[in-house]
Amino acid sequence: MNMLAFPQPAPHVLEVQGLTISYGLPEGWRQVVNAVSFSVGAGEVVALVGESGSGKTTTAQAVIGLLPDNGRIDGGSIRLNGAEISTWAPRRFDAIRGKVVSLIPQDPGTSLNPVQTIGRQVEEILVLHGWRDRKVRRQRVLELLTRVGLSEPELRYDQYPHELSGGMKQRVLIAIAVALKPGLIIADEPTSALDVTVQHRILDLIDELRAESGTSVLLVTHDLGVAADRADRVVVLRRGEVQEQGATRALLAAPSSAYAKQLLADAPSLAPAAFRSAPGAGDPVVVVDTLRQEFRVGARQLVAVKDVSFAIAPGTTHALVGESGSGKTTTARALVGLQQPSSGSIRIEGREVTTLSGDARRQFRRHVQLVYQNPFASLDPRQSIVDIVGEPLRNFDIVSRQERNQRAAAMIDKVGLPGDVLSRPPRALSGGQRQRVAIARALILEPRFLVLDEAVSALDVTVQAQILKLLNDLQEQLGLTYLFVTHDLSVVRQIAHTVTVMQAGRAVETGPVSQVFTQPQTDYTRALLAAIPGRELRRARHQSLDFAGAAE
Repeated sequence: MNMLAFPQPAPHVLEVQGLTISYGLPEGWRQVVNAVSFSVGAGEVVALVGESGSGKTTTAQAVIGLLPDNGRIDGGSIRLNGAEISTWAPRRFDAIRGKVVSLIPQDPGTSLNPVQTIGRQVEEILVLHGWRDRKVRRQRVLELLTRVGLSEPELRYDQYPHELSGGMKQRVLIAIAVALKPGLIIADEPTSALDVTVQHRILDLIDELRAESGTSVLLVTHDLGVAADRADRVVVLRRGEVQEQGATRALLAAPSSAYAKQLLADAPSLAPAAFRSAPGAGDPVVVVDTLRQEFRVGARQLVAVKDVSFAIAPGTTHALVGESGSGKTTTARALVGLQQPSSGSIRIEGREVTTLSGDARRQFRRHVQLVYQNPFASLDPRQSIVDIVGEPLRNFDIVSRQERNQRAAAMIDKVGLPGDVLSRPPRALSGGQRQRVAIARALILEPRFLVLDEAVSALDVTVQAQILKLLNDLQEQLGLTYLFVTHDLSVVRQIAHTVTVMQAGRAVETGPVSQVFTQPQTDYTRALLAAIPGRELRRARHQSLDFAGAAE
């Protein structure tokens, strides 16, 4: 059969039956996908949903012939437009990738070649499929860049990836994926690395392109809110097996499997609209007054933070929210003493910290600790967990190794980890376990104020829910005060008492979370709130509750 000759239109664009996949590891072959079956109809969006390790990405890779070298299909069938492709050699897929089936990869930051222009990279798919005329190719690329919503396409054509934002780079990847109008697009976590408003615009774009050309979409995601808003049907995977599948609205309104019920309960964007009540008032632990941060970039003076002010009451959590570039992380770094602000005041427990130096500055850092975003990059891979957690004691306290290890063990227990992790390296722990280790390390000096910079954004929803509960429990037990930096407003609703919304370096709105979420005062805040995924399911739930109440 000619590699491009597919049978006449089949009932489904994609049919997967009994798919079983294994990976070759040093200890032998390990099965990661077990007898998975589902289909995707013409013009349909089907979401593969599950946590890391569920097999969803491996399944998608098999469909497009991109399994890693140590992966193999042990059994089952993959039919694309009726043609059996599960037995194809990898090179045979070259003729259909981009034309029949295409991929929108997860991370726009690493999916583009840093040394090639945007125009050249979009052109590449056209060259591979026989477009010989350079002028025609250029015109098609400019049309695509325009269609995916990139301003000044002529400029973008000659730019390099580092000159584009994350959302712009993801639009380039979409342009590549739709260039030849394939019948099936596999979107592998296409927005997980993006801010909520950018995510919303990218998903809208995929929907528009699908509606125009009748393309089907296999959407791989861990976010049930995204699936609820965008998919016609959902397939729930866990540990390589299908837990249940069905029409999105019906499945998410009344899931039958215990795992799907847990995913639904843990998804922050689908959680009931309950807000945390602040404890009794007291003098603020943290007072930020007209904070300003300027940086010199070449000949230009960049103002990253513009006269930001807020206060945090003792034992409460204050959230800084906003898109990338809003100034929230810059503000947080100034609070923990990692950079000197250009002007303004930061008082913590009544002490001005912007003027501290020498030993006073060092001691200040003992009482203010930072938990970083990425649990996979913030732990030293050469150290054991007991040494990682105990390391701050070596820097601030002269204690014996035995006492240091005992205190590290006690803190590991406090964050809910078993004692046997102490002897392990970070690579032996999951993402959620690593973040618990990072929290334990931050707490071992008994600080009163913790800054958490996107501390749950890299985690699956089930692990994210566990870490948020841990932070709430620790706050109640130890009286901790938190500054929580995030772009995810659905998480803010669960963790924070008060919030400051930042845009382009300015604080555009500050107040109790319950007030800001229910009575936003700015268009920007309203846009952030409207972009939280899961709106359709939340509306259906509210209607269901209203109906139930009326029936009673």
